[in-house]
Amino acid sequence: MPQLQKQILVAGVGNAWLQDDAFGGEGARRLDERGVPEGVTVMNFGTGGLDLAYEIMRGYDALVLLDASRQGGEPGTLYVLEPDMEELTGPIEDGDVINPHGMDPQTVLRFVGAIGGFSGRIVVIGCEPGEVDDVGLGLTPAVEGAVERALALVSETLEELRTDAAYQR
Repeated sequence: MPQLQKQILVAGVGNAWLQDDAFGGEGARRLDERGVPEGVTVMNFGTGGLDLAYEIMRGYDALVLLDASRQGGEPGTLYVLEPDMEELTGPIEDGDVINPHGMDPQTVLRFVGAIGGFSGRIVVIGCEPGEVDDVGLGLTPAVEGAVERALALVSETLEELRTDAAYQR
């Protein structure tokens, strides 16, 4: 019996107007230009968290998020994180407010988890930003230099996620 092809979403997120916060979108743009294997969808969601949430619920086996991520390292440092959906999610209580125009990736996953919309693997490839507090276009040199290294990590991650073994935990 033939194996079903894995469906994987690579999502770039971040605000292109806040310099290094554009890391995710820039990575998604370059990856899309290069082309990806069959079964992989690449999209730049910018700050459209609600759009990302709805896209995740379409039935992907895995999600790879590209995002600026403050972890305390030097600007341009890359991180590969695998958040546990159960740790990220919890009930959305009456009175909780989720701003559809300001949904960071953790809020997106919390929203999706609360409505039971995703059970696949999640891999976050984050980059320590330098400048994200002031309006400005273009990545700083340290983060610009990290984009190509991040795309190599994305390629390795996709190679793994396209196999059945990646889902046997």
